[in-house]
Amino acid sequence: MIPLYLDPNQARIALIGRGALAVRRLEWLRAGGAVPDVWSDAPSSDLLVAAQGLQRCLPPPADIEAYHAIWIADLDRDEADRLACLARAAGVLVNVEDVPALCDFHTPAVVRRGRLTLAAATGGASPAVARMVRERLETTFPGAWGDALDEIAQSRTELRERGAGIDDLIADARARLISRHLV
Repeated sequence: MIPLYLDPNQARIALIGRGALAVRRLEWLRAGGAVPDVWSDAPSSDLLVAAQGLQRCLPPPADIEAYHAIWIADLDRDEADRLACLARAAGVLVNVEDVPALCDFHTPAVVRRGRLTLAAATGGASPAVARMVRERLETTFPGAWGDALDEIAQSRTELRERGAGIDDLIADARARLISRHLV
């Protein structure tokens, strides 16, 4: 697997689904800063509430081509397979929830601490293991890491303006993390 982080301001993202898994994935995408287009031909009441601007159908091929990445949840295997094939034919990356054979990428378990994002993935082998790793990361990296990163980012900008090199930036970041008892 090759880990990547998509910038939701640069990538057009869609979610196609019907029920609880789609709602959960929508919340996950939003937590990462995405505002995905949501498509559903038979949305659950929870999805109707969660997805403002919901397109009340499955996307036609011409619309699929407009995306960079698509998540599919709560569709039967044949429908998911058809949409995944259309996406791949259009050069769009696709993830079908809980069907690794239909996935171009896998959705990791994520811990967010401000702008710090930590992810654990198993390539679809065991979401339960990825979840347990995420739980360990949550305890290992407390919320203070987000504040520390903000401070380090500000210091980095100031040091760069003064012509500091990479070794100086690393030393400054390390010293700031040590002073906060994070390392």
